[in-house]
Amino acid sequence: MTSARRAERCWRARGRSTRLVRRRWRRSCWRGRSVPRVERSGTAMLSEDDLHHLRHACTLAARGLGDVSPNPPVGAVLVRDGEVVGAGWHHGAGLPHAEVEALSQAGERARGATAYVSLEPCNHYGRTGPCARALAERGVVRVVFGARDPNARAAGGAEYLRGAGIETVDAGLREAQRLIEAFSVAATSSRPYVALKMAAAVNGAIAARGGSRRWLTGEEARALVRALRIEHDAVMVGAGTVRVDDPQLTVRPAHARRVPYRRVVACERDPIPLDRRVLRADEGVETVILAPRARAAAFAELEQAAHVCYVEGEGERLDLAAALDALKSMGIQSVLCEGGPTLAAGLLARGLVDRLHWLTAPALIAGAQAVPSLAASEELDVSGWCFDEVRALGDDAYLSGRLRTEEECSRD
Repeated sequence: MTSARRAERCWRARGRSTRLVRRRWRRSCWRGRSVPRVERSGTAMLSEDDLHHLRHACTLAARGLGDVSPNPPVGAVLVRDGEVVGAGWHHGAGLPHAEVEALSQAGERARGATAYVSLEPCNHYGRTGPCARALAERGVVRVVFGARDPNARAAGGAEYLRGAGIETVDAGLREAQRLIEAFSVAATSSRPYVALKMAAAVNGAIAARGGSRRWLTGEEARALVRALRIEHDAVMVGAGTVRVDDPQLTVRPAHARRVPYRRVVACERDPIPLDRRVLRADEGVETVILAPRARAAAFAELEQAAHVCYVEGEGERLDLAAALDALKSMGIQSVLCEGGPTLAAGLLARGLVDRLHWLTAPALIAGAQAVPSLAASEELDVSGWCFDEVRALGDDAYLSGRLRTEEECSRD
């Protein structure tokens, strides 16, 4: 048994796992969706023990998904002489950072230890002090982190640590970079991160017409969608989906979240009916209606049931880019869009989707009952997409992809 495995067993014996059933469920969903092995996208040469402890830090970081916005999820593990002496993760904005929590648990044993952190330790004073300085002051001799901090205000921790004589390794792990995917977009853009979830039959049809609430996908796929909702600040659908399917769009338990949960409905010309379930009061949940400013008079009645946000439109049509900017100004850092096809195609055509979650069910929907697939739109450019996760979810197939960076595209 390697020292890393012995350290993990020792750590588990201390009973540091969360007591919240919701977090245990969310962690299991993350493990199921994450890259099945730790991959290196950088050039750092790490030992198997290094990779093991860094993956442990990433697993801890995932526990904060859904709670830490607008901060990134971060996990930290302190190891001395092959033994895990401290570990922690960031629980929410204003609360101790992962490194501070791990240092507090380690006490004097932090001196001479190696710190494994999923994200580059911060180097600025916000609600809490800089973690890079805390690690240096407590005598940590080596720091290995999984991903660079994309936030210019908080970055610079690696340079500070190296200046303090501490060996510092940027591992460039794809798993760590995936953890902060939403944070990276929100930190470098005027809009929130947008993930699009779509489900289709094997012939590409997205749904049956007529408002049937029969599920297209199975229970494992629906569990994935519930996990995705937990990880994002808001879930968004188009007005057509609300009129036809009447979804509730809740996540449970919403009242236990540290970050407010929003249901967003993107409307075009006409408001949604007042009897829709998305307008019902739900503890810990706020409903936001996005509407074109030119149609403000038509949406006045909805203001009694929801927060109506008026944005500049393209005539009486909603400007999706302006709508997303408005959500960002409300503090929403990440959005999970669940369709329908009109909204999905509009976001994709304008380059406003950062990640696509695609589910294919073993079913056929044909004839007049079929809602056409996104492939029917000639406006869509799919050349910039790469799929980095493909797997089975029960009887359904799941694919997850992202837009490639300019650097990745230039290498083709």
